[in-house]
Amino acid sequence: MKTTRRELIRIAGAGAVVLAAPAIITRPARAANKRIALIVKNLGNSYFDACANGAKEAAAELGGIEIIYTASAKPTAEEQIAVIDAQIAQKVDGIIVSANDADALVPVGKKAAERGIKVMSFDSAIAPAGRTVHLSASSTPLIGAKQVQMIAKTLGNKGEVAILSAASTMTNQNSWIEAMKEEWKKPEYAEMPLVATVYGDDQDDKSYREMQGLVKAHPNLRGVISPTTIGIRSGAKAIVDGGLIGKVYITGLGLPSEMKDYVMQGACDSFAIWNPVEYGYASTMIMADLLNGKDAAEGAKLSMGKKGETTVGKDGEAVMGEPFEFNKTNVEEFAKIF
Repeated sequence: MKTTRRELIRIAGAGAVVLAAPAIITRPARAANKRIALIVKNLGNSYFDACANGAKEAAAELGGIEIIYTASAKPTAEEQIAVIDAQIAQKVDGIIVSANDADALVPVGKKAAERGIKVMSFDSAIAPAGRTVHLSASSTPLIGAKQVQMIAKTLGNKGEVAILSAASTMTNQNSWIEAMKEEWKKPEYAEMPLVATVYGDDQDDKSYREMQGLVKAHPNLRGVISPTTIGIRSGAKAIVDGGLIGKVYITGLGLPSEMKDYVMQGACDSFAIWNPVEYGYASTMIMADLLNGKDAAEGAKLSMGKKGETTVGKDGEAVMGEPFEFNKTNVEEFAKIF
Protein backbone atom coordinates (compact mmCIF):
# COMPACT_ATOMS: atom_id res chain seq x y z
CA MET A 1 0.00 0.00 0.00
CA LYS A 2 1.29 3.44 -0.85
CA THR A 3 2.11 5.54 2.18
CA THR A 4 0.36 8.91 2.14
CA ARG A 5 2.10 12.20 2.81
CA ARG A 6 0.07 12.63 6.00
CA GLU A 7 1.25 9.23 7.23
CA LEU A 8 4.83 10.13 6.40
CA ILE A 9 4.51 13.30 8.44
CA ARG A 10 3.09 11.30 11.32
CA ILE A 11 5.78 8.63 11.38
CA ALA A 12 8.61 11.08 10.75
CA GLY A 13 8.09 12.67 14.14
CA ALA A 14 10.11 15.43 15.58
CA GLY A 15 13.45 14.15 14.34
CA ALA A 16 12.89 14.84 10.64
CA VAL A 17 15.07 17.96 10.53
CA VAL A 18 17.76 18.70 13.07
CA LEU A 19 17.64 22.47 13.49
CA ALA A 20 19.71 22.69 16.64
CA ALA A 21 21.26 19.96 18.75
CA PRO A 22 19.61 19.95 22.18
CA ALA A 23 22.01 20.67 25.00
CA ILE A 24 19.84 18.90 27.56
CA ILE A 25 17.24 16.24 26.92
CA THR A 26 14.52 16.41 29.54
CA ARG A 27 10.99 15.10 29.82
CA PRO A 28 8.23 17.04 31.55
CA ALA A 29 6.42 15.43 34.42
CA ARG A 30 3.51 13.29 33.26
CA ALA A 31 0.33 15.32 32.92
CA ALA A 32 -2.76 13.17 33.45
CA ASN A 33 -6.18 13.54 31.83
CA LYS A 34 -5.55 16.92 30.28
CA ARG A 35 -7.10 18.37 27.13
CA ILE A 36 -5.12 20.81 25.03
CA ALA A 37 -6.75 22.78 22.19
CA LEU A 38 -4.39 23.47 19.29
CA ILE A 39 -6.05 26.40 17.52
CA VAL A 40 -4.45 27.49 14.26
CA LYS A 41 -5.13 30.25 11.75
CA ASN A 42 -7.37 28.41 9.30
CA LEU A 43 -8.39 25.00 8.03
CA GLY A 44 -6.86 23.30 4.99
CA ASN A 45 -3.30 24.42 5.72
CA SER A 46 -0.85 21.50 5.44
CA TYR A 47 1.75 23.36 7.51
CA PHE A 48 -0.60 23.37 10.49
CA ASP A 49 -1.65 19.78 9.79
CA ALA A 50 2.02 18.87 10.25
CA CYS A 51 2.15 20.89 13.49
CA ALA A 52 -0.85 18.94 14.73
CA ASN A 53 0.88 15.65 14.02
CA GLY A 54 3.81 16.79 16.14
CA ALA A 55 1.47 17.83 18.94
CA LYS A 56 -0.19 14.43 18.89
CA GLU A 57 3.20 12.73 18.98
CA ALA A 58 4.15 14.71 22.09
CA ALA A 59 0.80 13.90 23.71
CA ALA A 60 1.35 10.19 23.07
CA GLU A 61 4.87 10.39 24.51
CA LEU A 62 3.67 12.17 27.63
CA GLY A 63 0.50 10.14 28.13
CA GLY A 64 -2.76 11.38 29.56
CA ILE A 65 -3.11 14.27 27.10
CA GLU A 66 -5.73 14.74 24.39
CA ILE A 67 -5.05 17.16 21.52
CA ILE A 68 -8.06 18.97 20.08
CA TYR A 69 -6.94 20.31 16.70
CA THR A 70 -9.25 23.01 15.39
CA ALA A 71 -9.45 26.27 13.46
CA SER A 72 -11.87 28.62 11.78
CA ALA A 73 -12.72 28.28 8.11
CA LYS A 74 -11.29 31.73 7.37
CA PRO A 75 -8.12 33.33 8.81
CA THR A 76 -9.82 36.24 10.59
CA ALA A 77 -9.56 37.35 14.20
CA GLU A 78 -13.33 37.35 14.64
CA GLU A 79 -13.75 33.73 13.59
CA GLN A 80 -10.72 32.64 15.60
CA ILE A 81 -12.09 34.30 18.74
CA ALA A 82 -15.30 32.31 18.29
CA VAL A 83 -13.29 29.08 18.09
CA ILE A 84 -11.37 29.97 21.26
CA ASP A 85 -14.60 30.86 23.06
CA ALA A 86 -15.98 27.43 22.13
CA GLN A 87 -12.94 25.73 23.65
CA ILE A 88 -13.25 27.83 26.81
CA ALA A 89 -16.86 26.66 27.07
CA GLN A 90 -15.63 23.07 26.73
CA LYS A 91 -13.34 23.73 29.71
CA VAL A 92 -10.12 22.57 28.09
CA ASP A 93 -7.01 22.69 30.28
CA GLY A 94 -4.71 24.44 27.85
CA ILE A 95 -4.86 26.43 24.61
CA ILE A 96 -2.04 26.71 22.09
CA VAL A 97 -2.89 29.24 19.38
CA SER A 98 -1.38 30.70 16.23
CA ALA A 99 -2.94 34.16 16.31
CA ASN A 100 -4.60 35.86 13.37
CA ASP A 101 -4.33 39.17 15.22
CA ALA A 102 -2.01 39.79 18.18
CA ASP A 103 -4.10 42.41 19.97
CA ALA A 104 -7.60 41.28 19.05
CA LEU A 105 -7.05 37.95 20.82
CA VAL A 106 -5.90 39.48 24.11
CA PRO A 107 -9.39 39.75 25.71
CA VAL A 108 -10.30 36.14 24.92
CA GLY A 109 -6.87 35.01 26.11
CA LYS A 110 -7.47 36.81 29.41
CA LYS A 111 -10.91 35.25 29.61
CA ALA A 112 -9.39 31.79 29.30
CA ALA A 113 -6.76 32.54 31.95
CA GLU A 114 -9.45 33.80 34.36
CA ARG A 115 -11.08 30.38 34.03
CA GLY A 116 -7.86 28.59 34.90
CA ILE A 117 -6.91 27.68 31.33
CA LYS A 118 -3.23 27.95 30.41
CA VAL A 119 -2.72 29.95 27.20
CA MET A 120 0.37 30.07 25.00
CA SER A 121 0.94 31.00 21.38
CA PHE A 122 3.20 29.65 18.68
CA ASP A 123 3.88 30.58 15.04
CA SER A 124 2.06 33.93 15.34
CA ALA A 125 1.97 35.54 18.76
CA ILE A 126 -0.81 36.82 20.93
CA ALA A 127 0.34 40.03 22.62
CA PRO A 128 1.89 39.29 26.05
CA ALA A 129 -1.18 40.36 28.02
CA GLY A 130 -3.22 37.56 26.46
CA ARG A 131 -0.94 34.55 27.04
CA THR A 132 1.82 33.17 29.25
CA VAL A 133 4.44 32.06 26.71
CA HIS A 134 5.03 32.49 23.00
CA LEU A 135 7.26 29.92 21.28
CA SER A 136 8.92 31.31 18.17
CA ALA A 137 10.17 28.76 15.66
CA SER A 138 13.31 30.84 15.32
CA SER A 139 14.37 34.37 16.17
CA THR A 140 12.75 37.12 14.13
CA PRO A 141 16.07 38.67 13.03
CA LEU A 142 17.37 35.32 11.75
CA ILE A 143 14.17 34.51 9.87
CA GLY A 144 14.00 37.92 8.21
CA ALA A 145 17.67 38.07 7.29
CA LYS A 146 17.68 34.52 5.91
CA GLN A 147 14.98 35.28 3.36
CA VAL A 148 16.72 38.39 2.06
CA GLN A 149 20.00 36.50 1.89
CA MET A 150 18.44 33.67 -0.14
CA ILE A 151 16.92 35.91 -2.81
CA ALA A 152 20.12 37.99 -2.94
CA LYS A 153 22.16 34.85 -3.60
CA THR A 154 19.78 33.83 -6.38
CA LEU A 155 19.82 37.27 -8.03
CA GLY A 156 23.47 38.09 -7.45
CA ASN A 157 22.33 41.03 -5.29
CA LYS A 158 20.79 42.84 -8.28
CA GLY A 159 17.19 43.40 -9.34
CA GLU A 160 13.83 44.54 -8.05
CA VAL A 161 12.24 42.43 -5.29
CA ALA A 162 8.74 42.39 -3.80
CA ILE A 163 7.16 40.73 -0.75
CA LEU A 164 4.05 38.53 -0.96
CA SER A 165 2.82 38.21 2.62
CA ALA A 166 -0.25 36.68 4.29
CA ALA A 167 -2.74 38.97 6.07
CA SER A 168 -1.64 42.47 7.01
CA THR A 169 -2.64 41.85 10.66
CA MET A 170 -0.57 38.69 11.20
CA THR A 171 2.04 39.30 13.87
CA ASN A 172 4.73 36.95 12.66
CA GLN A 173 4.54 38.11 9.04
CA ASN A 174 4.86 41.76 10.01
CA SER A 175 7.73 41.08 12.39
CA TRP A 176 9.63 39.10 9.75
CA ILE A 177 9.07 41.84 7.16
CA GLU A 178 10.50 44.43 9.54
CA ALA A 179 13.51 42.16 10.08
CA MET A 180 13.90 41.84 6.30
CA LYS A 181 13.94 45.61 5.97
CA GLU A 182 16.68 45.82 8.60
CA GLU A 183 18.77 43.33 6.62
CA TRP A 184 17.99 45.27 3.44
CA LYS A 185 19.73 48.35 4.85
CA LYS A 186 23.12 46.71 4.34
CA PRO A 187 25.17 48.19 1.47
CA GLU A 188 25.42 44.87 -0.40
CA TYR A 189 21.71 45.17 -1.26
CA ALA A 190 21.94 48.67 -2.75
CA GLU A 191 21.13 47.34 -6.24
CA MET A 192 18.31 45.10 -5.02
CA PRO A 193 15.46 47.47 -4.05
CA LEU A 194 12.22 46.43 -2.36
CA VAL A 195 9.50 47.76 -4.68
CA ALA A 196 6.24 46.49 -3.16
CA THR A 197 4.56 44.51 -0.38
CA VAL A 198 1.23 42.78 -1.08
CA TYR A 199 -1.03 40.47 0.91
CA GLY A 200 -2.60 37.20 -0.18
CA ASP A 201 -4.42 36.59 3.13
CA ASP A 202 -3.04 33.03 3.28
CA GLN A 203 -5.45 31.99 0.55
CA ASP A 204 -4.19 30.21 -2.55
CA ASP A 205 -6.35 32.02 -5.09
CA LYS A 206 -5.72 35.51 -3.73
CA SER A 207 -1.98 34.88 -3.32
CA TYR A 208 -1.85 33.65 -6.93
CA ARG A 209 -3.62 36.80 -8.16
CA GLU A 210 -1.39 39.06 -6.07
CA MET A 211 1.67 37.40 -7.62
CA GLN A 212 0.28 38.00 -11.09
CA GLY A 213 -0.42 41.61 -10.12
CA LEU A 214 3.15 42.13 -8.95
CA VAL A 215 4.55 40.94 -12.26
CA LYS A 216 2.23 43.24 -14.21
CA ALA A 217 2.83 46.27 -12.00
CA HIS A 218 6.61 45.82 -11.94
CA PRO A 219 7.90 44.67 -15.34
CA ASN A 220 11.50 44.68 -14.05
CA LEU A 221 10.67 42.47 -11.07
CA ARG A 222 13.27 39.73 -10.55
CA GLY A 223 12.48 38.27 -7.16
CA VAL A 224 9.70 37.74 -4.62
CA ILE A 225 9.94 36.82 -0.94
CA SER A 226 6.89 35.11 0.54
CA PRO A 227 7.16 34.39 4.29
CA THR A 228 4.12 32.10 4.24
CA THR A 229 3.75 28.51 3.02
CA ILE A 230 0.57 29.28 1.09
CA GLY A 231 1.99 32.41 -0.51
CA ILE A 232 5.22 30.82 -1.69
CA ARG A 233 3.51 27.82 -3.32
CA SER A 234 0.88 30.00 -5.00
CA GLY A 235 3.49 32.50 -6.16
CA ALA A 236 5.65 29.71 -7.56
CA LYS A 237 2.66 28.32 -9.44
CA ALA A 238 2.01 31.76 -10.95
CA ILE A 239 5.64 31.88 -12.12
CA VAL A 240 5.33 28.48 -13.80
CA ASP A 241 1.90 29.17 -15.30
CA GLY A 242 3.03 32.58 -16.57
CA GLY A 243 6.11 31.23 -18.32
CA LEU A 244 8.33 33.28 -16.04
CA ILE A 245 10.89 30.64 -15.08
CA GLY A 246 14.34 32.19 -15.30
CA LYS A 247 12.87 35.70 -15.26
CA VAL A 248 11.31 35.86 -11.79
CA TYR A 249 12.27 33.77 -8.76
CA ILE A 250 10.48 33.25 -5.46
CA THR A 251 11.82 32.34 -2.03
CA GLY A 252 10.54 32.45 1.52
CA LEU A 253 9.09 29.94 3.95
CA GLY A 254 7.67 26.77 2.42
CA LEU A 255 7.14 23.04 2.84
CA PRO A 256 9.43 20.66 0.89
CA SER A 257 6.48 18.50 -0.21
CA GLU A 258 4.76 21.53 -1.74
CA MET A 259 7.85 23.24 -3.17
CA LYS A 260 9.80 20.29 -4.59
CA ASP A 261 8.46 20.53 -8.15
CA TYR A 262 8.87 24.31 -8.25
CA VAL A 263 12.48 24.02 -7.10
CA MET A 264 13.27 21.34 -9.66
CA GLN A 265 11.60 23.42 -12.41
CA GLY A 266 13.57 26.54 -11.47
CA ALA A 267 10.83 28.84 -10.18
CA CYS A 268 12.42 28.72 -6.73
CA ASP A 269 16.15 28.42 -6.14
CA SER A 270 15.98 27.93 -2.37
CA PHE A 271 13.59 28.39 0.53
CA ALA A 272 13.59 27.79 4.28
CA ILE A 273 11.37 26.49 7.06
CA TRP A 274 11.57 24.89 10.45
CA ASN A 275 10.14 21.42 10.85
CA PRO A 276 6.44 21.99 11.61
CA VAL A 277 6.20 18.53 13.19
CA GLU A 278 8.88 19.60 15.67
CA TYR A 279 7.10 22.90 16.22
CA GLY A 280 3.84 21.28 17.29
CA TYR A 281 5.77 18.75 19.37
CA ALA A 282 7.83 21.39 21.21
CA SER A 283 4.78 23.59 21.85
CA THR A 284 2.89 20.70 23.39
CA MET A 285 5.81 19.76 25.62
CA ILE A 286 5.98 23.36 26.86
CA MET A 287 2.22 23.38 27.51
CA ALA A 288 2.64 20.18 29.55
CA ASP A 289 5.17 22.01 31.72
CA LEU A 290 2.74 24.91 32.16
CA LEU A 291 -0.08 22.54 33.10
CA ASN A 292 2.19 21.00 35.70
CA GLY A 293 2.77 24.39 37.28
CA LYS A 294 6.24 25.06 35.89
CA ASP A 295 7.47 28.62 36.34
CA ALA A 296 7.36 30.62 33.10
CA ALA A 297 8.91 33.87 34.32
CA GLU A 298 11.77 35.47 32.41
CA GLY A 299 14.85 33.27 32.73
CA ALA A 300 12.89 30.09 33.44
CA LYS A 301 13.69 26.96 31.46
CA LEU A 302 10.91 24.94 29.83
CA SER A 303 11.18 21.48 28.33
CA MET A 304 10.72 20.82 24.63
CA GLY A 305 11.12 17.06 25.10
CA LYS A 306 13.65 15.57 22.72
CA LYS A 307 14.28 19.11 21.39
CA GLY A 308 15.94 20.01 24.70
CA GLU A 309 15.12 23.10 26.74
CA THR A 310 14.28 26.69 25.89
CA THR A 311 14.78 29.73 28.10
CA VAL A 312 11.92 32.18 28.55
CA GLY A 313 12.94 35.69 27.56
CA LYS A 314 11.37 39.11 27.83
CA ASP A 315 7.56 39.21 27.50
CA GLY A 316 7.37 35.43 27.71
CA GLU A 317 9.19 34.88 24.41
CA ALA A 318 11.02 31.60 23.82
CA VAL A 319 12.77 30.22 20.72
CA MET A 320 12.84 26.69 19.29
CA GLY A 321 15.73 26.81 16.82
CA GLU A 322 17.06 28.15 13.50
CA PRO A 323 15.47 28.01 10.01
CA PHE A 324 16.69 25.25 7.68
CA GLU A 325 17.41 25.89 3.99
CA PHE A 326 16.16 23.66 1.18
CA ASN A 327 17.34 23.60 -2.44
CA LYS A 328 17.88 21.09 -5.27
CA THR A 329 20.41 19.16 -3.22
CA ASN A 330 17.98 18.14 -0.45
CA VAL A 331 14.38 19.08 -1.25
CA GLU A 332 13.43 15.70 -2.75
CA GLU A 333 14.65 13.87 0.34
CA PHE A 334 12.65 16.03 2.75
CA ALA A 335 9.58 16.17 0.49
CA LYS A 336 9.04 12.52 1.43
CA ILE A 337 8.72 13.55 5.06
CA PHE A 338 6.75 16.81 5.20
